[in-house]
Amino acid sequence: MRIIGNGVDIIKNSRINSSLKIKGFLNRIYTKKEIQQGKKLKNRINFYAKRFAAKEAFVKSIGTGFRKSINFNDIYVKNNRLGKPKILFNNKVKNIMVKKFKSKKFNVFLSLSDEKRYSIAYVIINKL
Repeated sequence: MRIIGNGVDIIKNSRINSSLKIKGFLNRIYTKKEIQQGKKLKNRINFYAKRFAAKEAFVKSIGTGFRKSINFNDIYVKNNRLGKPKILFNNKVKNIMVKKFKSKKFNVFLSLSDEKRYSIAYVIINKL
């Protein structure tokens, strides 16, 4: 395996708290599944902040940022039953990655962390 991309992002949780009050923010940034999960949680601010950071770190890792028609809700952060986070994305993003990395086989690794004031995400992409 060879690292072909990495990205990191940190966000102040209060920024997400303020943004959650803006009409349309949730639907523009998060998938329906993420919104449903977040609404069930006591600490929804950190939940949304980590996902925001993960999406930013991911687009940095592929080297595009939010260009080439990639939108925040094209990317989904899911946790397995033990809590390990994983980045999922639609075919549009996959096609961009295949073209950029000249490979259909890669792994995307995600690490998330948060504390009272900040949330951070780190993404590594390995070519198989």
